[in-house]
Amino acid sequence: MTLTDILHNRYSVRAFKPDPVPEATLKEVFQLAQRAPSNCNVQPWQTCVVSGAKKDELKKILVGTVMKQQTPQPDFNWKVAYEGVHRERQFGSANALYSAMGIAREDKMQRNMAMLRNWAFFDAPHVAFFTMDTYLDIMGAVDIGIYAQTLTLLLKERGIDSCMQGALGQFPQPVREFLGLPEGRGVLFGMSFGYADETAAANKTRTERAELSEAVQFIG
Repeated sequence: MTLTDILHNRYSVRAFKPDPVPEATLKEVFQLAQRAPSNCNVQPWQTCVVSGAKKDELKKILVGTVMKQQTPQPDFNWKVAYEGVHRERQFGSANALYSAMGIAREDKMQRNMAMLRNWAFFDAPHVAFFTMDTYLDIMGAVDIGIYAQTLTLLLKERGIDSCMQGALGQFPQPVREFLGLPEGRGVLFGMSFGYADETAAANKTRTERAELSEAVQFIG
């Protein structure tokens, strides 16, 4: 596929087959992603890829943590409350997902169960946690965003699907402990990935993009 094909065809996958990605392919993709640009070439990303039994163990820990209904304690600022058109797009995205899954707006229990699947990694065979030194703040976050986009495109080029998840940065303490992260290292967000279960209702979800005139101003 060309890059244009990938951009037209990829979407956030929220249901995966159990089949793992071959180890050689994993290493190839993450090696190529090292070519991603970063400010002053600082390459702040420290990525942890969890698979197999270890992934299942971490899933149980995270689901148990979330089910205790504790207040999220992210390592970085995730407290943005969307307003205006951003809030409209947020609602639109949620409506597209729950409509595809046949979950009514008033069905709080089913919505909560669907949300909980974030911390079960949507049954993906692999999950990546994007971590970085906390002092890097917004500049490091920009670099990791570029790096993560590079990864998802490289994966899709090989027929591997993914879902970027801010939710995986909401409860970082058990993740830090499980991964043995050093002091001063924080979990920014995560990405579940593998091969899409194309029969799953959640994977029928599609979202719209703003018109070019709403997003880009050409000057000169």
